[in-house]
Amino acid sequence: MAAAVAAAPGALGSLYAGGARLVAACSARLCPGLRLPRSLAGRRVGPAIWAQGWVPAAGGPAPKRGYSSEMKTEDELRVRHLEEENRGIVVLGINRAYGKNALSKNLIKMLSKAVDALKSDKKVRTIIIRSEVPGIFCAGADLKERAKMSSSEVGPFVSKIRAVINDIANLPVPTIAAIDGLALGGGLELALACDIRVAASSAKMGLVETKLAIIPGGGGTQRLPRAIGMSLAKELIFSARVLDGQEAKAVGLISHVLEQNQEGDAAYRKALDLAREFLPQGPVAMRVAKLAINQGMEVDLVTGLAIEEACYAQTIPTKDRLEGLLAFKEKRPPRYKGE
Repeated sequence: MAAAVAAAPGALGSLYAGGARLVAACSARLCPGLRLPRSLAGRRVGPAIWAQGWVPAAGGPAPKRGYSSEMKTEDELRVRHLEEENRGIVVLGINRAYGKNALSKNLIKMLSKAVDALKSDKKVRTIIIRSEVPGIFCAGADLKERAKMSSSEVGPFVSKIRAVINDIANLPVPTIAAIDGLALGGGLELALACDIRVAASSAKMGLVETKLAIIPGGGGTQRLPRAIGMSLAKELIFSARVLDGQEAKAVGLISHVLEQNQEGDAAYRKALDLAREFLPQGPVAMRVAKLAINQGMEVDLVTGLAIEEACYAQTIPTKDRLEGLLAFKEKRPPRYKGE
């Protein structure tokens, strides 16, 4: 049917052919070594130029693990690989209390380094971003540091923040933002880059940049409308309004809202529960499911369905798929290896 439509005269055939080329381009960017199904075969697939590690290519180099169970560099970012029943969950804990977890040059550098290591680590199954400072998730840009920058320095630094946040959005595994406190400006943009956001009812969230006569520069003008709709996103950005957890849940900014506990980590505990739900699922399937959803949301339905077809094809030859069928037959939990 795909060939028939592509061969059809007029605008419809041209539209489908253009959509198929877009699928090939997206597949090349997002799935190194992606093999397209027959309906899209013959399309030229260019080199991978974006986030690596969606589907392991046969014969590729072994992934390098960037961190042990915990890494501490000036203690501003703690990277913990959880163990035992939580093996596969990685927690990025922002710990810059004296600066309200603001995004400084050093913190951005550390986030970039951590994300670079995690995106190619096939042992990682889910990543949680949280704060280790009570009452604060991330207050946004470090304005004290920003005030010392010249005009020529501001633009490149904001570009670095945007690049790191984009890298987080492009991580191949599920990401969860646990918002147990204040998330303003770049802090909310950091959370928006995650697949799922959970927050305490006492948390405060908003893109408040217009108060400073600037606009969100870490993806907020693009990701907030995609999360809650264009009209409401404009209202919140134009007004610099700050929402609490209940209000954020009502507009669809977060998926879950919890009453804060005495320890001040209710959102983190919920994020950990969600991550544990993800662990039993097939690793390759999780990666390509995220890919299919993310890319499908950016295109028309016909192209989105073709992207889904391309991603589904990646699960067919895997050992995990066969293991899933065998485990179902033998009535036991599957033992997936990400292969």
